[in-house]
Amino acid sequence: MAISKDKKKQILEKLQKIVKDSKNISFVSFTKLTVANASLLRRKMRSEGVGYYVAKKTLLKKALEAGKYQGTMPELEGELGIAYSQDLIAPAREAWDFQKKLDGVVKLVGGIFDGRYMNKDEITAIAAIPPLKTLHAQFVNLINSPIQGFVMALSEISKKKTN
Repeated sequence: MAISKDKKKQILEKLQKIVKDSKNISFVSFTKLTVANASLLRRKMRSEGVGYYVAKKTLLKKALEAGKYQGTMPELEGELGIAYSQDLIAPAREAWDFQKKLDGVVKLVGGIFDGRYMNKDEITAIAAIPPLKTLHAQFVNLINSPIQGFVMALSEISKKKTN
C-alpha cells in the first residue's frame, strides 16, 4: 500500500530525530518475522532502553544523509528495522542476542557507531561486548583473585603451624 506524502514527511521527520538523538544505530534485517516474535523483539529492546523502528529504506537513507557519517553505508538488504539508543552498545547487543535465538530470521547488517558507519562484522564485534554491569563484575573478580589466593595461602600456613 502506498504511503501519502504527508505520512512520508512525518516518518522522515521521526527518522531524522532518531538519527540526530542516538549515539548508536544498528541496522536489523528481518525476513519471515512473525508478529509474536516481532512483539517479543520490541518488548525486549524496550526493557533495555533501546528503540526499534521499521521504515522504508529510501526514507531511512534520506534521514542518514543529513548525519554526515564517516565511511560508507553498508548494503541495506531486505526488510529493515533500526535499533537505536543513547547507550553505545545496547542496540547492537540486543539485536545480536535476538539473532542468536532466531537464526536466519533476524540479523545485523551494519550500523552507526561513534559517528562512523560499520559493516556487519564490525557491528557484530561490538555486539559481543558484555553489558557494563558484567564488565564491572569481571573486573572486581580479577582484582579479588590474587587477594583470595593470598588469604588461602595464609590460612594453610596457619593450619600447619597450629598442628
